[in-house]
Amino acid sequence: MKQQSLWQFVIEQQEKLFVQVVQHLGLTFLSLVLAIIIGIPLGILIARKRKISGVVLGSAGILQTIPSIALLGFMIPVLGIGARPAIIALLIYALLPVIRNTYTGITGVDPTVVEAAKALGMNKRQLLLKVELPLAMPVIIAGIRTAAVINVGVATLASFVAAGGLGEFIFGGISLNNTNMILAGAIPAALLAVVLDQLIALIQRSGHRLFKTLKYTVPAFLLILGMGYIWSTSSETQIKAGFTPEFMGRQDGDLGLRSVYGIEANPLVVNDAIMYKAVYEKELDLISGYSTDGRIKAFDLYVLEDDKKIFPPYFAAPIIKKKTLIQFPGLEETLNLLAGKFNDSVMTDMNYKSDYLNQTPEKIAKDFLMKNKLYKNPRKGNSKTIRIGSKIFGEQYILAAMYKMMIEGYTDYKVETKTGLGGTKICFDALMNDAIDFYPEYTGTGLLVLLKPTEKTIKEVTSSPEKTYQYVNSEFEKQFGIQWLRPLGFNNAYALMMRRTQAEELKIRIISDLKRYYK
Repeated sequence: MKQQSLWQFVIEQQEKLFVQVVQHLGLTFLSLVLAIIIGIPLGILIARKRKISGVVLGSAGILQTIPSIALLGFMIPVLGIGARPAIIALLIYALLPVIRNTYTGITGVDPTVVEAAKALGMNKRQLLLKVELPLAMPVIIAGIRTAAVINVGVATLASFVAAGGLGEFIFGGISLNNTNMILAGAIPAALLAVVLDQLIALIQRSGHRLFKTLKYTVPAFLLILGMGYIWSTSSETQIKAGFTPEFMGRQDGDLGLRSVYGIEANPLVVNDAIMYKAVYEKELDLISGYSTDGRIKAFDLYVLEDDKKIFPPYFAAPIIKKKTLIQFPGLEETLNLLAGKFNDSVMTDMNYKSDYLNQTPEKIAKDFLMKNKLYKNPRKGNSKTIRIGSKIFGEQYILAAMYKMMIEGYTDYKVETKTGLGGTKICFDALMNDAIDFYPEYTGTGLLVLLKPTEKTIKEVTSSPEKTYQYVNSEFEKQFGIQWLRPLGFNNAYALMMRRTQAEELKIRIISDLKRYYK
């Protein structure tokens, strides 16, 4: 099957891409305008009262050093999901360059010019508006340019909180191992940064005449942009859906819902770290979850039956290069000691302890190994080092910790963990490039995301977990020189879920029941 080109992908997804560009521009401009409204007066204030300048600039600097994902996470309990937390986070990141450059520009005005203005009888307001701000304007605009470029980049993370933007394609592509999708989001984001920077530079060079024109046109433009953003993120459905970027682009995801079930959910795109809390707090009604996630139990969610079987088996197992198994004698036997020791309820319970009870992955892993009489004290060996990778969710952290304990207890190898590597593409690329030696993967992901077989093959091999495992193991060995070790025993498949009370109230039991609420 011929591989789709980037241009073909863009043509196919042009409507969605246009919506994402509008959302991205809306987030960037709205946050930038707020940063200007707040930052310039603050810069003027600390230029007048220099004793507090260190406190204000230091506070803005500290806020900017907070990782953007963490900042968004802090805001969700207060502001929920959507545009509000994204705009506030972007505002915070844009404040420092605006405040600092305003302060620097005004304090850098030649004192003799200021004294001459005072001698002419100017009051403080006239001095500011007619002398200091015009002379400081090139420096102030340079700060605005910096803030604008920062915000275009950081706005890609808005998709983590269902605020839209080009991050939907970027992070979806990373999860789906889809280079075209990544580029379709990354290239427009880079172009927006360059264009915005040059537009502000043009304003900077054009002087007073252009400022007078923009005084009337910019507010109108921002109003239109804001209305466009609201339109692009609005939803008319009774059941508000939120799906992860990965789920959006998969046949066993939103594509399958459309083609097999005929359901057009028009979902918000959210990060899997927040979607459970969002449905629990009624920000969303329907989410794409994982069947063994502990938050199903914690938040009393109801998993809808997949009556048309679009979700294939997702049995977990370590994947590792065959040459690595040769380099590390005894490793395969050690890792396979965990094979068959799990079932869905066991894994769900461990995830519950991690996701809701906030127990550490190390404690959960050790308790499980001790219960199953598999735990041994570390040998503290000084032999070669094995590097374990994991994706960025609780279950993977637990499995990585468990494998580390097993290797340290049963062999003389040292262990280094590289956890939180993001989506499937990052983990698999790290394995292929020898940045890690193995990581836990799922048969359904291996089949649909990494192998991408024909629909006919998918139907044939997903009829049973054993057939799926045998197919991916065989194909991985042929194509990549990678072996799937024996499965752990649990099936962490995709699932659609709702609040139990709402599902009961609306009489929704199976996925097909959703058709009553979507066009």
